[in-house]
Amino acid sequence: MGGGTMREQACCFTGHRDVAEPSVESVVERTEEYIKALVQRGVKFFGVGGAVGYDTLVAKLLFRLRETELPDIKVILVYPFDGYTDRWRPDQKADALLIRNRYDKIVKVSDKPGKAAYLQRDRHLVDGSAHCICYCARSSGGTAYTVRYALNKGLHVFNTADYDLTRLNSGGCW
Repeated sequence: MGGGTMREQACCFTGHRDVAEPSVESVVERTEEYIKALVQRGVKFFGVGGAVGYDTLVAKLLFRLRETELPDIKVILVYPFDGYTDRWRPDQKADALLIRNRYDKIVKVSDKPGKAAYLQRDRHLVDGSAHCICYCARSSGGTAYTVRYALNKGLHVFNTADYDLTRLNSGGCW
């Protein structure tokens, strides 16, 4: 078991709901490389936000890695509020339900639905981590907000997209 505080042993993920089809494979490969490198440094807790897109890709990747070569990692779902999947397509809901029982821990951050709950989820993930692996391809939206927050909190941030994160320093929000 690696040393350090729980936060030092934790990595969160954030990414867009839309991962462009031609780049999905390379994004997953890069994410896997970063995960394995962090595990080598003692990271074992991986927090996922439970959204469609990058979050779902990451959760499935983590479960595969845990089953095949990284049996000691713990996968944690941090979700905003009950019913956050209500507007999803039926196939997306079924996918989320199928993987839900594979998480080692599940945390709900708010009893009240809304945009604030999503922000609370994102901050909770970042505040509990020393590392962040992201798929950030643009400077606007929730992912950019979360990456900016992670950078400001001093996390080690690794981007799987071909986007220069220094462009986020220009500020802005949603």
